[in-house]
Amino acid sequence: MSSVDKIKKLLSILEFKSKLYLYLLNKKVFFKYIEASSLFMKKKIVIFISGKGSNALNIINYFSETEDIKVSHVYSNNKTSAFLKHKFNPKVNIQIFENNDLKTKIFEELKQIKPDLIVLAGFLKKIPLSYIEYFENRIINIHPSLLPSYGGKGMYGAIIHDKVMENNEKETGITIHYVSEHYDSGQIIFQKKISIEDFDTAKTIEEKIHKLEYEYYPKIIETVI
Repeated sequence: MSSVDKIKKLLSILEFKSKLYLYLLNKKVFFKYIEASSLFMKKKIVIFISGKGSNALNIINYFSETEDIKVSHVYSNNKTSAFLKHKFNPKVNIQIFENNDLKTKIFEELKQIKPDLIVLAGFLKKIPLSYIEYFENRIINIHPSLLPSYGGKGMYGAIIHDKVMENNEKETGITIHYVSEHYDSGQIIFQKKISIEDFDTAKTIEEKIHKLEYEYYPKIIETVI
């Protein structure tokens, strides 16, 4: 049921005797304002990327038809990201920035945007402490391993999968966690494991991990926002 339908249902059970109210209701005066204002009631997600941005694209697509949540901005510190070649709804604001602007210009912009959740989707720059304090419990990250294993500075993407194979691990997976002042050390929100088969390679593991990320990251975002 849409938000407009919910309001209609609520109003329908209220017994107003006012002739003016009944007249306005009949003319649907209320609902044209309700429909317009619903755009401003959506919860806002801001995404940060450094790589190809496939997770960001997946999240945008996932929430494109929802009524309660929207991706309002995507920030990239990689001007050659494949993500930037896609065409998006103009309501999604795409910005490229220099790393030096993260602590200053971008931080001030985010305070004006007032996101309900900041989502790191393959963002490799360390998040400043000022963000963590100001947006407490509103910044999350996805990591392609079962933390605390294979976490920390310099551990990302294919580097992790190579290490997993080198160490003959029997399982791996993804971890979604809140961002803290130290790399990959924030409170864990969700983990999903997969088994590593004898025929697996670092490449096949990477493909399996991507599938997990695409399936679960948007769903977890829905639960925490």
